[in-house]
Amino acid sequence: MGLFSSLFGKKETTQLTAAIAEGAFLVDVRTPEEFAAGSVKGAVNIPLDQLGGRLAAFRNKNIIVLFCRSGGRSSVAKRILAQNGFDKVINGGSWQQVNRIRSQK
Repeated sequence: MGLFSSLFGKKETTQLTAAIAEGAFLVDVRTPEEFAAGSVKGAVNIPLDQLGGRLAAFRNKNIIVLFCRSGGRSSVAKRILAQNGFDKVINGGSWQQVNRIRSQK
């Protein structure tokens, strides 16, 4: 079993794969420097420390997938969005995991 599956389980991996296949709004919450060094094609960079001031970017998005280096910052970002009424949000974990799934579709 892969690391991602052992951490998040098959159900979460299936949900993430389905969300990406459905054209989810992909958001990298790492710093601009980290984003510039590599990210997921089609993703936008909204750093965690700017998230609260950029909530308008998430309005009218059907499904939101957040990711970062390891899943920690995206977990915090998911909580922030939930506190602001966004309920269709998935913590995608690492950008490499999201990139691998996105590349398969």
